[in-house]
Parts: sequence; structure tokens; C-alpha cells
Amino acid sequence: MKKNNLISRPDEKILNHIYFVRGEKVILDRDLASLYGVETKYLKRQVNRSRARFPKDFMFELTKAEFENWRCQFGTSNSSDKMGLRYTPYAFTEQGVAMLSSVLNSEKAISVNIQIIRIFTKFRKMYADHTGLKLAVKELRKKTNAHSEKIDYVFKLLDELFKQKSSQENRKLIGYKSPKSKD
Repeated sequence: MKKNNLISRPDEKILNHIYFVRGEKVILDRDLASLYGVETKYLKRQVNRSRARFPKDFMFELTKAEFENWRCQFGTSNSSDKMGLRYTPYAFTEQGVAMLSSVLNSEKAISVNIQIIRIFTKFRKMYADHTGLKLAVKELRKKTNAHSEKIDYVFKLLDELFKQKSSQENRKLIGYKSPKSKD
């Protein structure tokens, strides 16, 4: 059996490079380049040569405001060199990462892409599971509210019964008295 010589990346290393930008889970070009073992400029060059493969829902360039916000999240203070970046980075969605395997044709790129796609799939599954749980809790909350209304009604009835009973204890009894009782 032939062993694969490629180094497997731990999922945590990839997870640390997934950001939420414009409501999308994305990985930035510099992080992908690092994972693939290539220079960022090489990755960008390959993407720009095949620009038609990367529509806006696959890849987009961060705006200056988004880039500044992203930098602020990490507390970086070296604004003069923009963390070594001359241009704002490209952000790749799950589909964009999948498309990268067609423009970067190395074994390492393909294996890293497979791993990234699996992580994105886990994200989607966790979200779906979370949504199901959220709906179940909402349904339980509705049932609980209905039950608590019914329980409140039962307590009100019990309070009324106790009030009636206490008012009955204070009244004088009328009717036949047995010879044993000395009331």
C-alpha cells in the first residue's frame, strides 16, 4: 500500500482561518496560499488568469473598510505596512475554494481543498442541527407557556376553594346536635 506523502493539516488550523465577511464564511487569499504552500501573489495570479471561474458569490475583494475591520479584530497596530499587504485581500467562499482546485493543479492544493470543503460541510451540518434544536426549544417554550397558563388557572381555582372553605369554618353550624357533642 502506497502512503500519501502529503502532510495533513489539523482541522483547527483551517478553522482558525475561516472568517465571516458579508454574512459569508470565507477564507482569505493569504491564508489559502499558506495552506497550499504557495505565495499569495502566485495564488492571486492564477485566480486573475481564470477570473471567469470566480463570480462574486465564489470570491470577492474586501473593501478598505472591511479590511480595516478585519485588521482591528486582531488588534494589529502596524497600519503603515498593512500587515505586509499591498492590496486588499480576496475572500473565497466555499464554492470559491472548490474552484481553486481547478486553477491550482498540485496534489497538495487538491488535498487541502478536500479538507477545507469537508470543514465547510461540517459547518453547514452543525448549523442545520442547531436550527433543528432551536425549533425544538421554541416548540417546548410554546408548550411550557400553555402549561403554565393552565397551572395558573388551577392555582386560582384552588385559592378560591380555600377562601370558600375558610369562610365556611367561621360560620355557626345549624341542625341536629348529637348528645355526645357539647357545643
